[in-house]
Amino acid sequence: MLEMMDIGINNAVAFTISGKITEQDMTLVLDASKEKIERYGSIVILEKIESFNGVELAAIFEEFRYLREVGMSNMRKVAILTDKTWIEHIVRIEDKLFSGIDMQCFAMDEETAAVEFLKA
Repeated sequence: MLEMMDIGINNAVAFTISGKITEQDMTLVLDASKEKIERYGSIVILEKIESFNGVELAAIFEEFRYLREVGMSNMRKVAILTDKTWIEHIVRIEDKLFSGIDMQCFAMDEETAAVEFLKA
């Protein structure tokens, strides 16, 4: 399940993940991303991961379609709130692979710091 959040940043796409990400969840986030990119030119992303139980295959296809159409060059920063160390390791690798996007992990109780990181 995925729930959209408002963090007070106009060009932010922010959401909470709990459980499995469905095609409908992915479409919701990707549509919000497209809209914000069209409106502001670039986006920042906040992901709050309460729990993660995988991703539906159809959701992965939706993401690939989005990346083919829109790409990643419009993403400036990504902040991930998590208490899972394995997610932190993945984010460190992604931060190196996608050098044009500044990615950082924050503890679940550091949402204010994550939002400040996205604003800076």
